[in-house]
Amino acid sequence: MRCLNLELKLAPILLLLICAPITTKASATVDGYKKCERTVKKWAFSSRDSEIKDDKHVLRDLLFFLHVPRTGGRTYFHCFLKKLYANAQECPRSYDKLRFNPRKSNCRLLSTHDDYSMMVKLPKEQTSVVTMLRNPIDRVFSTYEFSVEVAARFLIHRDLTSLSKMAKRARMKAGGVSTLDIWPWKYLVPWMREDLFARRDARISKSHSYIRSNRSYDMEEILMPLRDYINDPIARDIIHNGATFQIAGLTNNSYLAESHEVRHCVLKYQSLGQYVLDVVKVIAQLTKSSSSSDSAINNGSEHRSLLPNSTSDANHQDTYRKLAKVSSASKDAAANINMDAGKLMEAYESCISSLRNSQSERRVKSLKRISPANFTKEARRKVPELLLQEIKLLNSLDMQLYSYAQDIFAKQRALMVQNMVRAESLQSAHDEHANNNSFSLPSWKVVFLVIASLLVLFFVFHFVNARRRTSKVKL
Repeated sequence: MRCLNLELKLAPILLLLICAPITTKASATVDGYKKCERTVKKWAFSSRDSEIKDDKHVLRDLLFFLHVPRTGGRTYFHCFLKKLYANAQECPRSYDKLRFNPRKSNCRLLSTHDDYSMMVKLPKEQTSVVTMLRNPIDRVFSTYEFSVEVAARFLIHRDLTSLSKMAKRARMKAGGVSTLDIWPWKYLVPWMREDLFARRDARISKSHSYIRSNRSYDMEEILMPLRDYINDPIARDIIHNGATFQIAGLTNNSYLAESHEVRHCVLKYQSLGQYVLDVVKVIAQLTKSSSSSDSAINNGSEHRSLLPNSTSDANHQDTYRKLAKVSSASKDAAANINMDAGKLMEAYESCISSLRNSQSERRVKSLKRISPANFTKEARRKVPELLLQEIKLLNSLDMQLYSYAQDIFAKQRALMVQNMVRAESLQSAHDEHANNNSFSLPSWKVVFLVIASLLVLFFVFHFVNARRRTSKVKL
């Protein structure tokens, strides 16, 4: 009985001891969330307050192409922008943030994977910004595939040790910038490279080449399956919602110290991501009178552009003329001086054809090293729907941003069509008015001919009458 009474007395104490850590943990979680919420709100307020204080739909001295990875930006840059700007006007070492100087006097075109925080290094009031968006699901697939493709190039080496020695020698000789120096590939490619080497070593140790799966995105013996890739902390930190974080200036490559704390808070508490999305919309918003957005030229069905500091529809042709003017400022741009829209599109088509062929050849050569894995549209269709839905959830901010960009594009397209119809109507009315005037109000030439004809008739009539009077006198 005493033991029973003792147990009854100790039970509440034990219960309190068990509940105390839970309560403390819950309290710490609440406090952590509130602290993060204050941090994110403070950043969001300051970001919104500093943006779009006047109409910035004017092409300024420096064009900053904020290149979101795997959105077709390489094609856009090489086959479009570089046709409009002289080589001498491109900012040196655009992708190498440690060594390029954007304040160079004739530096007019900057293209980089750096996020929007790059604006702290640029003359903000003299800089226009352009970026491109892609369907987030396609972008995740493309990021995964490119990580594998580049990493597979290193499989010609015996092991990681020999690879590291070669890489060290190559870095000492080369003065340029390689893919491994550029964000985000300087994180994603080494990660995938180590994984490919580990799986190759495992296959060799087992002394067989039997592949259990026939699905390229789920070949564990060859490469990291897509499901593991998207759920890895590295992917959550860099890839998912990457477009939103990049335009907000919140990547792990940001120049602003406070951006890293904001980003970590958003990654920890997903609900705070809405504040980031709102800031991105503020950065991308235009005047109320018109919305401006262009489809990416290389694939309008997949890509969309946000032009936060670019031109509205009313000034679209003026922008092109300004680009041509900027391009023609240097001798090596002489070929671009007389380039109209038709010639530009011809040059673009020729450029993308050449670029795609070279990229395709390099891709095929790389993927041979991880055969039978091969990334094709057919292989993508075999990816389970549940995995696609998981990618959507992991990229919810990017999905919302892409939808927002599509709305901007639809409005801009409708406005463009409306302006074209209005212009055609005005032209028709002008032509009709001109035709009516040609009948109702004769030109000076017609008037002159009529007067001349009347004068001729008058003199003929007067001459005939004079002849008649002369004849009568003679009789």
